[in-house]
Amino acid sequence: MHDHIHDHNCGCDHEYEEDPYYITLYLDDGTEEECIVIGFFEADGRDYIALLPAEEAESGEGEPYLYRYSETDEPEPQPILDVIESDEEYEIVVDAFEEFLDSIEAEEEGIDLYFGDEDDDN
Repeated sequence: MHDHIHDHNCGCDHEYEEDPYYITLYLDDGTEEECIVIGFFEADGRDYIALLPAEEAESGEGEPYLYRYSETDEPEPQPILDVIESDEEYEIVVDAFEEFLDSIEAEEEGIDLYFGDEDDDN
């Protein structure tokens, strides 16, 4: 699908600790879209996944796709992605995703984030 594999050796100046994980979305109109998994995170007691279309990742631009995430109970679990249908849930998920991104940035910079949820002993 792409003539450029986005990895450690692609020469595009991105730094990765490990190779990105790709997932193919099969869309309702019969097309396929290859996406890079940005990460998994939790919001309001549910699991979610953030994806970025591979073509947009290569260009350095793009909006992430956010889905509810679960897995089948089979011996080799298969991912299940569900659309976020309500605006209220979507806003909660966007806030959690932004916190997730902040934690990744802080982790890369060696900074521990504190969101005020734990007891403060000072």
